[in-house]
Amino acid sequence: MQVLRTIDMVQAVRLMSDLVIQNEVYFCELDSAAGDGDFGMSLAKGFKLLLNEWDQLPQENIGVFLRQCGTLLAEHCGGASGPIWGSAFRGAGKSALGKTAISLAELAGLFQSAVDAIQKIGNAKLGDKTLLDALIPATASLTKSGAAGSDLAAAMKLAAQEATAGAERTKGMVASRGRASYVGQRSLTFPDAGAVAIAFLFSAIADQWETLSASS
Repeated sequence: MQVLRTIDMVQAVRLMSDLVIQNEVYFCELDSAAGDGDFGMSLAKGFKLLLNEWDQLPQENIGVFLRQCGTLLAEHCGGASGPIWGSAFRGAGKSALGKTAISLAELAGLFQSAVDAIQKIGNAKLGDKTLLDALIPATASLTKSGAAGSDLAAAMKLAAQEATAGAERTKGMVASRGRASYVGQRSLTFPDAGAVAIAFLFSAIADQWETLSASS
């Protein structure tokens, strides 16, 4: 699998939407350990709206599709999830405007744009116990694989592993951002719900792309 087409990205976001909704309770349970317990509900609210509007989403290229997804998520996800996930999707979309297919290196750039957009609005960094602790390592892995000329599906598998490892590391962190920061040391031993969600979604999409690559 050397390029990712618009239809591939659309299918990935559809899978992501379905999984967020299916795991709403699980993500809330994760968040309840050190947060306010509404992460799953807040995130699912936006993705449910996204699916309701699915047939009206523009799909002429990757960029416009992701930007419109971001606009809807920003408006309809609850709490802090709206600005964070909305900005991530819109940042990613901006880097792929007009493109109907992207290479692995461009995919890495897309995720880097998402990271930059999140950091711009929240000033979070690696180690703050947020979703970035999974997203940044995954993005770095994609960048490294892109520079090496790796297969896209295989690179996504490696990135998913890095995201999972990053989410696991949040168990040893004290939160300094979001609601979890209010409980200080009590956030130790519990993983960050957003990081777990990122790892979960990366893994699912990696499996989807591996299947797609094998059938092509």
